[in-house]
Amino acid sequence: MAGVGDQLEIKFRLNDGSDIGPKTFPAATSIATLKESVLAQWPREKENGPRTVKDVKIISAGRILENNRTLNDCRSPLYDIPGSVTTMHVVIQPPSLEKEKKAGDQSPQNKCVCSIL
Repeated sequence: MAGVGDQLEIKFRLNDGSDIGPKTFPAATSIATLKESVLAQWPREKENGPRTVKDVKIISAGRILENNRTLNDCRSPLYDIPGSVTTMHVVIQPPSLEKEKKAGDQSPQNKCVCSIL
């Protein structure tokens, strides 16, 4: 694998098939910084865009990348192909699901209990 000082050219594929980028990042860039970049470059005309970095999940080589890791930590051999652009997939986690779960937990629920004798 290449050294830490390398640059990686990355494009982000959105769920509708459109792309953000490509843009060049140092290998020491954290995944949290990548998420901030995606958030800043998100097309404003798209519905259901991320509101915060916590709403963004980045997937590379079939793995969800963790915020505290760097690009160098998450490298695959495909990143080392000279002149290539690495595609990472972006998934948006809707924040409303968490709120609905919390609201559902607070409301009383009717439960049916059956007893077979």
